[in-house]
Amino acid sequence: MAHKFEIYKDKAGEFRVRFKYNSEVMFSTEGYASKAGAKSAIESIKKNAPGAEIDDTTD
Repeated sequence: MAHKFEIYKDKAGEFRVRFKYNSEVMFSTEGYASKAGAKSAIESIKKNAPGAEIDDTTD
């Protein structure tokens, strides 16, 4: 699969999610105290992001 979500623990022990496309990290989330919080973030991204607008602030 060319893309995937990964749940990992950072140095502070918090759970984070990173999204990878072709092994390149595209973004990472904030830290969550529980793995359930990280999983909830993934579900929220999957549900709410398909129609996300592009905000180009370079103009």
